[in-house]
Amino acid sequence: MAVANAKDKGKERQEHAFVRVVHDTRAELRKVVWPNRKEAIRLTVVVIIISVAIGVFLFAGDTLFLWLYIWLESLTG
Repeated sequence: MAVANAKDKGKERQEHAFVRVVHDTRAELRKVVWPNRKEAIRLTVVVIIISVAIGVFLFAGDTLFLWLYIWLESLTG
């Protein structure tokens, strides 16, 4: 009987913890200041530009190392 009560209390605590997490999450989401449409578009464009720039940089570096590898391999015969 005591074991069953202990299991029930443990399960009840887990349920209360879950409810508390959901409640706290909703409370925090209410505090968030969401960007307006103009800000969201501007920030999206910035992310796309930075992503493309990093992609071009990585492509250039990869190509440079490929040429270097091919050149070094040609020296060894």
